[in-house]
Amino acid sequence: MFRSLGNRNFRLFTIGSLASNTGTWMQRVAQDWLVLELSGNDGTALGITTGLQFLPMLLFGLWGGVIADRYSKHRVLVITQASMGLLALTLGLLAVTGSARLWQVYLLALALGIATVVDNPARQTFVVEMVGKTDLPNAIALGGACFNVGRVLGPAVAGLLIAAIGTGPVFLVNAASFVAVLVSLALMRAGELCPAEPVTRAKGQLREGLRYVRAQRELVMVLLLVGLVATFGMNFAVTIPMIAKEVFHTGASAFGLASTMLAVGSLVGALVAARRVHPTRRLLIGSAMLFGAMEIALSLMPSYWLFLVLLVPTGVTVLTFTTTANATVQLGVSAEMRGRVMALYMLVFLGTNPLGAPLMGELAEQIGPRFTMALGGMVTALSALLVVAVMLPRKTLTAAAADLVRSLPLTGRSPRWSRFRK
Repeated sequence: MFRSLGNRNFRLFTIGSLASNTGTWMQRVAQDWLVLELSGNDGTALGITTGLQFLPMLLFGLWGGVIADRYSKHRVLVITQASMGLLALTLGLLAVTGSARLWQVYLLALALGIATVVDNPARQTFVVEMVGKTDLPNAIALGGACFNVGRVLGPAVAGLLIAAIGTGPVFLVNAASFVAVLVSLALMRAGELCPAEPVTRAKGQLREGLRYVRAQRELVMVLLLVGLVATFGMNFAVTIPMIAKEVFHTGASAFGLASTMLAVGSLVGALVAARRVHPTRRLLIGSAMLFGAMEIALSLMPSYWLFLVLLVPTGVTVLTFTTTANATVQLGVSAEMRGRVMALYMLVFLGTNPLGAPLMGELAEQIGPRFTMALGGMVTALSALLVVAVMLPRKTLTAAAADLVRSLPLTGRSPRWSRFRK
């Protein structure tokens, strides 16, 4: 399960990432709280802040992949992580001194989104340079586990600190957490890395990456499936709080418990995924279909406690799907294209959030959160079936359809139908 941690460089990177992930989740809670304080509990201001943070990914996400392919990923990560730490430090100093204004939070959120555009593809593709292709699926799964540990610890610690000393110190703690990442990058042994050859700067490299993806049918279908699931299925930030509040009439503490249960399930899913050696097409499609089924079942739960219990296996299935998709994409592309392809992956995975979240939120207002969650599950399951239909050879589909038709009683060829007529 933990075999890739035997690699010294990856072990250092994981330790630094764990500290940074925890700090990042702390900042998310503190930033939301600060925006509400500065705006007088204005939900629109909160939405603008989130939108500004995701907007650069939607607009410039693909260029981040070009940068990751052109330059040393290790050097790019040093620059992006230092920049993100400085942004957290700036926001913390503004909050501690009481001089923070809403427009400043907006500007810093936008700057953080720009840094993330470059950081994401570099960080995703740096993993294979540390551990190689053999241990890549394991390393991706452990990265998911690290992310979800921070997701569990960060909000809890942030809540305690905000209640005790306010939002400002939380931003400063997050700024300090980036030091751990920078130290881990500095301590790495360059001779043990397997860096891809940097791509020489030239015109049309972004279009070249898109053409490369378009030429690979299976890669296109995986990205399409990830985009559909992320847009319609993975909108728990919208559906869970609305179900908690409007259906089960619970408070903020119960909603926090629901988020924790989903994170625990995701952590379990990441650890289970770490035991697998290779991602398979069957696992990718099966986990997407199972996630859709779990989401439909969630929407039908009669009590909040059953809803909470079912969030754990739902987290397992969604993390299984995301880790399998990530490993499938990275292992299926050439080294010189990996940065641009992973930038496109992150665009469809994260960049669709500003589109999917408002859409599902509006649906929840119009038709109710239960049906909205069920609809997301149905779209997820149908998307997996669509990918199966497109990826299977046409002869296989034709034979399967013929077998299905022959088995139907209405054709008159089924033995059961013949007995019924007699």
